[in-house]
Amino acid sequence: MQNKGLIKLFAFLFGLVSIYQLSYTFITSKIEGDAETYAVNQISEAEDDYVAKREAVEASYLDSIGANPVLGYTNYDDAKKRELNKGLDLKGGINVTLQISVKDILKGLANNTKSPIFNKAIADADEASKSSDDTYLELFFDAFDNVKGDTKLASPDVFANKGLSDVINFQMSDDEVKPVIRKKIDESIVSAFEVLRERIDGFGVTQPNIQREGNSGRILVELPGARDIARAQELLSSTAQLEFWETYPQNNPSLGQFFVSANERLKEILEPEEKEEEIQNPESEIDSLLSDVAQDSLDLTPDANPLLGKLLPGTNNAIARVAIADMAEVDSYLKMPQIRRLLPADIQFTKFAWERPAENAELVGLYALQSNRDNTPRISGDVVSDAQDTFDQFNKPAVSMTMNTKGAKEWERLTGDAFNNQTGIAIVLDNKVYTAPGVSTGPISGGRSEITGTFTVNETKDIANVLRAGKLPASAEIIQSEVVGPSLGQEAIDSGFMSFMIAMAFVLLWMIFYYGKAGIFADIALIFNIVLIFGVLTSLGAVLTLPGIAGIVLTIGMSVDANVLIFERIKEELDRGKGKAQAVADGFSNALSSILDANITTGLTAIILFIFGSGPIKGFATTLLIGIVTSLFTAIFITRLLVDWYISKKGRDLQFSTGITKNLFKNMSINFLGKRKIAYVISLILVGVGAFSLLTTGLQQGVDFLGGRSYQIRFEQAVNPSEIASELNDVFGSASVKTFGDANQIKVTTAYKVEVEGIEVDAEIQNKLYTSLQNYLPNGTSFEDFTVGASEKSIGILQSVKVGPTIADDIKKNALLAIIGSLAVVFLYILLRFRKWQFSLGAVIAVFHDVMIVLGIFSLTSAIMPFNMEIDQAFIAAILTVIGYSLNDTVVVFDRIREIVNLKGWNKGNNVNQALNSTLSRTLNTSLTTLIVLLAIFIFGGESLRGFMFAMIVGVIVGTYSSVFIATPIMFDALRKRISSGKE
Repeated sequence: MQNKGLIKLFAFLFGLVSIYQLSYTFITSKIEGDAETYAVNQISEAEDDYVAKREAVEASYLDSIGANPVLGYTNYDDAKKRELNKGLDLKGGINVTLQISVKDILKGLANNTKSPIFNKAIADADEASKSSDDTYLELFFDAFDNVKGDTKLASPDVFANKGLSDVINFQMSDDEVKPVIRKKIDESIVSAFEVLRERIDGFGVTQPNIQREGNSGRILVELPGARDIARAQELLSSTAQLEFWETYPQNNPSLGQFFVSANERLKEILEPEEKEEEIQNPESEIDSLLSDVAQDSLDLTPDANPLLGKLLPGTNNAIARVAIADMAEVDSYLKMPQIRRLLPADIQFTKFAWERPAENAELVGLYALQSNRDNTPRISGDVVSDAQDTFDQFNKPAVSMTMNTKGAKEWERLTGDAFNNQTGIAIVLDNKVYTAPGVSTGPISGGRSEITGTFTVNETKDIANVLRAGKLPASAEIIQSEVVGPSLGQEAIDSGFMSFMIAMAFVLLWMIFYYGKAGIFADIALIFNIVLIFGVLTSLGAVLTLPGIAGIVLTIGMSVDANVLIFERIKEELDRGKGKAQAVADGFSNALSSILDANITTGLTAIILFIFGSGPIKGFATTLLIGIVTSLFTAIFITRLLVDWYISKKGRDLQFSTGITKNLFKNMSINFLGKRKIAYVISLILVGVGAFSLLTTGLQQGVDFLGGRSYQIRFEQAVNPSEIASELNDVFGSASVKTFGDANQIKVTTAYKVEVEGIEVDAEIQNKLYTSLQNYLPNGTSFEDFTVGASEKSIGILQSVKVGPTIADDIKKNALLAIIGSLAVVFLYILLRFRKWQFSLGAVIAVFHDVMIVLGIFSLTSAIMPFNMEIDQAFIAAILTVIGYSLNDTVVVFDRIREIVNLKGWNKGNNVNQALNSTLSRTLNTSLTTLIVLLAIFIFGGESLRGFMFAMIVGVIVGTYSSVFIATPIMFDALRKRISSGKE
C-alpha cells in the first residue's frame, strides 16, 4: 500500500477531530447530570409539583455555571451549542410542518380586491388544490386563465394597484405579470421564514431546526426538548396580527336595540326546529341540549331568550359577558346573515370580538368594535417598532410597546377620540381582545402603549417576542405535527443504547471467533469507524434520531462485509501458495472492486431516501451515508495498516481463520443453476400469494399515508383496546385502537376533523380523549397530566402525530417516487458497471421479487402480529434499505461471476456455479451478522422500531436468497442463447 505515512496522519487527525467534537457532548452530559443530582437533593418528591420545581432548579444551576471554564478550552454554554444534536424521538419536543397560505398572500398583493374574476379564480384554485400536486400559485394562474375573459392580471382591480405600482403597470401582459407575482410570493415566504426563525430564537430551546421545503410554501420546524407544547404551537401558528380598535360604549342605544331585535328574530328561526323535534319526540335531543345550555349559562336564562338570556352585563368596555360554554353558540348567532342585517345603519359595520379567556375563567367578554366597510382597524401592528415584556403598576406581567413616528401620530389621534367619546381602545392580537382600557387623561403622545391582562411571565415574553419579530405575511397552518413526551424520548435512548451495545458485542466476538487475530484488527477498525460516524454527525450538526441509531447499528452489521470480503480473498490467495505479504496485497486489491460496487449501490438508495424522506427518515439516511463512507475508509485503510504492521515483524504468523472455521465452505460444489427451476416455482408461489393478499386484504396504512391523528397512550393497568374503541367511536365517529407494545399501552388513530386546521382542533380532540378515558386513568389525573409535555410521567399521551390530507398525499407520492427512482438508478449503475443489460435485468427482478415478498408478508401477517405493522415513512425506509442490501449482495456475486468468466469463460454455466460457491462464505457470514444485529434492534430497540426491523429482517433473508437463486439464474437465462451461440 502506497503513502502509508499520509494515511496514518490522516487517520490520526480524523480520529482526533472526531474525539474533539464528541468531547462537547460528554461535557454537557456530565454537567447536566450534576445539575439533575443537585436538583434532586434540593427538592424532595414530597413537595407539590416537585417535577416543575426540579426543572427550575436545574435551569438555575446551569445558568449559574454556564460561563465557567471547563478543561481549559470551553464552557457549558459553548459546549451546549456544539454537542451532538438529539432528535425529537430521543429528546422529546415538537416537530411541525407549517403551510404558509399562498392564498392569503395573493389576496394581500391584490389589495383584498372585490373583483369577481379574481375571487372566482381563488375559489377554483381552492377546489383544484384538493386533488392536485401543483402549487397553489400555479393552480390560481390556471384558474384565472380559464375565467378571465377580457380581465388581465395587470388590471387596476387585480395586481396593478398602488402597492405594486413600482413593478406592475397596466400595459403588462399576463405572462409578464406572472414572474413578478412568483417573486413576490417567494419573498413573502422568505419573510415568514425569517419571522418564525426570530420567534424560535426567542423561545429558549437549544438546537432548534427550521427549514424551507422547496417552493411549496411549507416550513419545517423542530424544537427538540420543548416541554410546553401548547405554548410552542401557539407561538408557531399565530400570525401576530396586532390591531387597535375603538370600542362602542356599553350604553350605546343602537346596540341595545340590535340585541333585542336579534333575540326576537332568533326565536323565529329556532322555534320551528324546536316544534318539529317536539312532534317527533317529546323528550327530544334539542330539549336536552337547550336544558344543558341553560345550565351551562349558569341558569341565568329561560329558553325563551336564545341570545339575551346568555348575556351578562359587561365590564372593562365589554358590551357583555358570556359563559365560555355558550361562547361558540353566541358567536354563531352573531355571524348569521339574517342577524347581521338587523344592525342599525349607524353601527352596521360593527365587528364583534371575544376577549382572550383567562386561565380557569368561566366568563368571557364580548366587545363591539367600531369598524368600517373594509373591516380595517384604526391602527395595525406594523407601526410597532419595539416590544418588551415588563410589569405594570400593580406588578403584574405586561407587554410594553413603542411605535414609529406614523404610529405615534395615529395613536395620539385614537386616544384623543377615545377620551372624547368615553370609549375604550381594544388591543387585538390574532382576533382576540387582550385588553380594552379607557383613556382618562386626554390624547397620549409619544407612541407608547401597554398590553395588560391575566398573563403569565412566559406569555408576556412570547407576545413581546412575536411583536418584535413581526407578523407573518399570511396565516400559517400546522398541516403535520409530531409531539413526543420527554419520558418516551428517554426510553428511546435507553432502548437504542441497549440494541447498539448488544449488536456491537456480537459482531466483535463473531469476527474474533471466525477470523482469529485478523478479526481483532477488523474489530479495532470497526470501533474506530463508530467514533468517526459520531464525530462526523456532530461536526455536520446533523440530528441523531432513533432510526438514525438503527442506521448506525445496521452500519455495524454491514461494515464487517468489507472486512469479510477482504479476508476471504486473502484466504483464497494463501490457498494458492502465495506468501503472506503478497496474499494480503492481492486480497485487498481483488476485493476492492466488489467492495466499491456493493457500497455504491447501497449509497445510491440511501441518497434517494435522503432526498424523498423527511424527519427521522432523513436521519436514518444520513447515518447510513456517513457509515458507508467511514466503513470504506476503515476497512480498506485502517485494517490494512494493522495487518501490514503485524505481518511485517519476523516470527509473527497471522491466520485468517480459527481451528473451527478453517475449512468451512471449502471445496463447495452446489449446482445452484441446476436448481433454478425449483427456485422459480417457490418464488412464484410466494409472490403470487403475497400479490393476492395485497389485492384482497391490502396493507394497514398509517396516518402518514391516509392523514389523521394518532396518539400513543399509556395507562397504569392493562386495558382492552376493543372496549376503548367502542367508546371512542361514539365520540369521534370512527377510531382505530390497537395495543402498542405492552398491554397497558394503546395507539389511537382517528380521521376526526382531519381537514380542519388549527390548534383548537388538537385541543378539542385531546379533551375528548381525556373525558372518554377517565375510567381508565388513576383518580386525580388532571388534563395537564394526561396531555403531552408533562415531564417524567408514565401515563397519558406519550406521543401524538398529525398529518393533514394534503401532506399525506405528498408523502405517498414521494414514497412511490423513491422506490421507482432507486430501481431506475440501480439498473443504470449495474448496466454501466457490467456493460450487459442482462445483469441489470437480473438485479432489478430480484429486487422487485424481494419487495413483493416483504409487502405480501406484511399483508398476510399484519392482523396476527403482536406489534405495529402499519405502512408509514419508516416502512418505506425499510423497503429502500432492503433494496440496497439485496443489491449489495447481488453485486458481490455478479462481480465474482464476471471475474471468473473473464478468466475461464462460461463453460455452460459451470463457472457461474463456481463463482456462487466461492462467495458462499462471504454471503452467509455477512447475512448472519446483519441478521443478528437486526434481531438485537427488533428485540431491544423499542416498540416504534419493531415493524421497521421486521421488514428489514424479512428483506435480508429474502435478499440473500434472491441474489443466489433469482438474480443470477435470470441473468444467466437471459444470456443463455448468446452463450450457446458462442457470442459470449
